[in-house]
Amino acid sequence: MGRIQYAAKNIAFGYIGNITSTVLGFVLRTVFIVKLDETLLGVNGLYSGILTMLSLAELGIGTALNFSLYAPVAQGNLEKVKSYMLFYKKAYRAIAGVVTVIGILLIPFLKYFIRDPGEYGIRELTIYYLIFLFNTVSTYFVAYKYSLVNAQQKNYIQTNVLTLTKLATTIVQIVVLLLTGNFLLYLLAAAAIELLQKICVSSYLNKLYPYLRDKDVVPLDKEERKEIAEKTKALVFHKVGDVARLQTDSIIISSFIRVSLVGIVDNYNMVINSISGFVNIIFNSVISSFGNLIATESSQKQYEMFKVYRFVANWIYGLSAVGFYILLSALIQLLWGGEWVLADTVVALILINYYFKGDRIVLSNFKTAAGVFEQDKFLALIQGIVNLVISIVLVQIIGLSGVYIGTIISGLIANVTKPFIIYRVCFGKKAGEYFRETGKNLLVPIGTLVIMTVLKKYSLAEVNILSFFLTGILVVVIYNLLFLLLFGRTKEVVYLIGLVKKRVKR
Repeated sequence: MGRIQYAAKNIAFGYIGNITSTVLGFVLRTVFIVKLDETLLGVNGLYSGILTMLSLAELGIGTALNFSLYAPVAQGNLEKVKSYMLFYKKAYRAIAGVVTVIGILLIPFLKYFIRDPGEYGIRELTIYYLIFLFNTVSTYFVAYKYSLVNAQQKNYIQTNVLTLTKLATTIVQIVVLLLTGNFLLYLLAAAAIELLQKICVSSYLNKLYPYLRDKDVVPLDKEERKEIAEKTKALVFHKVGDVARLQTDSIIISSFIRVSLVGIVDNYNMVINSISGFVNIIFNSVISSFGNLIATESSQKQYEMFKVYRFVANWIYGLSAVGFYILLSALIQLLWGGEWVLADTVVALILINYYFKGDRIVLSNFKTAAGVFEQDKFLALIQGIVNLVISIVLVQIIGLSGVYIGTIISGLIANVTKPFIIYRVCFGKKAGEYFRETGKNLLVPIGTLVIMTVLKKYSLAEVNILSFFLTGILVVVIYNLLFLLLFGRTKEVVYLIGLVKKRVKR
């Protein structure tokens, strides 16, 4: 099976999983809002952010090792694969210990992160936090085995496992909430199912790759360990910066405004993440294929595929960003009521960041596949500092909007600097073309927004299911008409049409 076939299979299973997770996620969120309150919804979002921040302990080891696995897997070098996997196993067990210690040390500080917790005492909130911590720590004992699956471009295996787990967890949590309305039981149900999943997956992957249990494994030599160490050192800065920039919003909102607002924002993030999950499946599913491409093809071929990759990303992220801005608050109102709707200014800022994040995902994924970590190792750290300073200052002056202004400004630093690095290191080219294309790409979403802002006054004058779908159709039609007018004759479109034709013939 070739790169395109593996990518297509990964995408197909990714879509099936995402559709299932999205539908059940909306049902679960609705039951949660009905049976519990916005404070617990905020606590749920806050703890998810804190535990994601604790993943900082991984420090990029996983990314460095995933990159290192591409070549031996492509070459069929089983002994070298075993050596890397043994190293990875030991590293992740150590990481689990570090996360546990840091997580426990954070407990005395929880009260400072939770502003206006209402009727909930610190004892209850601590118990909830410990369940989140257990779920995170237990993941490290099986996560390293997925790296081998993904290096073989079989991402769909991980996708299917996570989909089935999500399905079981969500159904059980819905039943628990409907029968008891108890947040503690809600968390315990998920913890039990996820622990069972990890045990079963570990056993399954041991059977799929029996050599993972081999005792006779040659350790990595000094040079190989040094290479991983060098890449990990560079990734430490990326990891610290990414956490400071991407995982602190909920903590800042909870600490400086109120914890219940985290729940309201989390509703928007849930919708965006659920829908954009369909987008991300495409781009994340081809990382391993890019790793194989880079290990086997010329830099010119890599450049051509990068341009196609970015072209698709701009089309989809642009369309979804415009659609979100026009329809997102209306959807929140339809699902959960007007009291859960954020101000248009805040929504606009969230989606400006979302659009430019799409460009960053393309750049970051290609960098990861190519193993380019050291050239911009300080960049993410600078971004994180900029985000924290601007967000903390502005949240106290203008409120919630200030948090997202900091996120946007810090994110744009990468949009400007990463293209220079990738074009020089990976392609031996200047990045001027990248920025010219960026300006051209912005014309379609801006044009669509201008037209839809006028039409929305009529198509969405009254928010109901019919007007919502009518407005959605208008967004899709207008955006794609403008896109085809501007880009319909490009090489990227010709290439994509050729892929579709080949697929149809098969």
